[in-house]
Amino acid sequence: MNALTEIAIGSRTLFSGNEAVARAVWESGAAVATAYPGTPSTEILETLARYPDIRAQWSVNEKVSLEVAIGASLVGARAFCAMKHVGMNVAADALMSQALAGCHGGLVIAIADDVGLSSSQNEQDSRYWGRFAHLPMLEPADAQEAHAHTLAAFELSEQVGCPVLLRLTTRVCHVKTLVSVGERQAPPARGFIRDSRRWVMLPSNAKSMLPRQDERDATLTALADESDLTTLMDGIDRSVGIVSSGPAALSVREALPDTPLLKLGFTHPVPVERIRAFARTVDTLLVAEETEPLVEQALKAAGIDVHGKDVLPRHGELSVSVLRRGVARLRGEEPAHAPPAGPDPSVFPRPPTMCAGCPHLSPFYCLSKLRRAALIAGDIGCYTLGAGHPWQAMDTCTCMGASVTMAQGLAIARSGEDSKKSVVAVIGDSTFLHMGMQGLLDLVYNRANVTVMLLDNRTVGMTGGQEHPGTGFDIHGEEAPRVDFVALVKAMGVKPERVHSVDPYELPELFRLIRTETQIPEVSVIITNQPCVLTDRHVPRPALKVVEEDCTGCGGCIDTGCPAIQVTRRETTTTKSGKTKELAFARIDSAFCTGCNACVETCAPNAIVPLDPAAHPRLERV
Repeated sequence: MNALTEIAIGSRTLFSGNEAVARAVWESGAAVATAYPGTPSTEILETLARYPDIRAQWSVNEKVSLEVAIGASLVGARAFCAMKHVGMNVAADALMSQALAGCHGGLVIAIADDVGLSSSQNEQDSRYWGRFAHLPMLEPADAQEAHAHTLAAFELSEQVGCPVLLRLTTRVCHVKTLVSVGERQAPPARGFIRDSRRWVMLPSNAKSMLPRQDERDATLTALADESDLTTLMDGIDRSVGIVSSGPAALSVREALPDTPLLKLGFTHPVPVERIRAFARTVDTLLVAEETEPLVEQALKAAGIDVHGKDVLPRHGELSVSVLRRGVARLRGEEPAHAPPAGPDPSVFPRPPTMCAGCPHLSPFYCLSKLRRAALIAGDIGCYTLGAGHPWQAMDTCTCMGASVTMAQGLAIARSGEDSKKSVVAVIGDSTFLHMGMQGLLDLVYNRANVTVMLLDNRTVGMTGGQEHPGTGFDIHGEEAPRVDFVALVKAMGVKPERVHSVDPYELPELFRLIRTETQIPEVSVIITNQPCVLTDRHVPRPALKVVEEDCTGCGGCIDTGCPAIQVTRRETTTTKSGKTKELAFARIDSAFCTGCNACVETCAPNAIVPLDPAAHPRLERV
């Protein structure tokens, strides 16, 4: 029995927004669902994989994911694709052309924005994709609306004949509310309709589609103005009326319950005439939107007097307190000054770090020791933490796959003192398959002098341990072909003698390899090969401990950055040469320790020993 399909039809179930979207995709009769993991959207596909009668699968990147969904739509099936906001940057090539051609079976694309940057490198507003691509955009405010809007999106897609964008935000994706569920409705079979003038995007064909796109824009504008996804919540205080959408609209209602609110569910095209009519009923109109002034600018262009980012912040979430202060400013009142946000002084600060025994600890320990002699280009993953304390072994990090390509730029353009430094690119296994392979191919083709460290921990660690083509399993946990990274990089042209696979826990060997390869003026690849400690592929070794009376405070073990190692006390001493030296005495939380052995190699006085000597056969130092 499947617990998800056994939920009684019409009952109310506690779902997150991601779970609600997944339920609605299944209920809509979709045949195919694709995604690449990315917070806050990841759980949509993970949930869909638990439903029957739908093919849910991870793709190597968002462009591939969208193109698979487009192909399914063209043969008449309903298809769904999910990604986080930066993922649409990768998928935009497919989106912009297919938006012009349209779709056959219903095609819904969920884009999850990370308002407030809780786990992203930027805070872009995906509503602009609707305007850019001339596509409808629906925007739910909670899980119940996420469910309803997803169902509506499939109907709208087939009604108008184009993909429909569903804009989610972190608050919608991860907050749970009660959701009324329905049953799966299998849509009628449509089949493939051969129409090369529409589906083959030659310039001559694309030109003929432009008038059709204009007609579609007009149709969508009329639908947006009439949509019942947009609701009016009346209020007795008509001095200010607010237009809002998504979770911001819920914050508006909580902050200002007596203020009229036009809550947009169909946010592109902007329902200008409906808003114009609403504006006539209030003294002052305010747009509260996260994050860019898209609606505000559209209304100003239409000649509607409106306020927005002149009183509300352009970045971050619009909380209740922020909204109240903004409206107070708009009314000419002195807003109450909120205390500056900051950490609770009663809570000890705990910056993000890698896990105890993480296979990425040793590579960054080694890089930190070569820090002055190298330029290090980083990438997107949990290994991005290598930029932090204590390693500080990352100089750049921009987007998925950029470490390899930016390293090439660093290598070919460095000058002065930088010309004496080696260039290292650090990238994870999933990120390499996502967008790093092309960069390596370009490195080889252009004969750049870069050492690539491919940290293979056999999972998409940064989003919770999802599968990918390098893990050997699919989203259902079934065996799948597994990429051989050594064979792959050799096939891409890296010389066999410059390709190395190494156990990252063998710290001396890893350090020797990095030091050697960075001194050779050609492309080399070092692949680490231990799984993430949070997956069932990791086999922990017996724990270690520090013999405290033998510890000299050298701090070598602390420099690995392992959170299982704790500083017990610090002392300052003076060396024979008169220099001041700080000593850091350590202990190991043995319950936390995975026995990886990396810290043993850094301990000068050999003070780290097995917690149970009989259970640790490989503790001898190399």
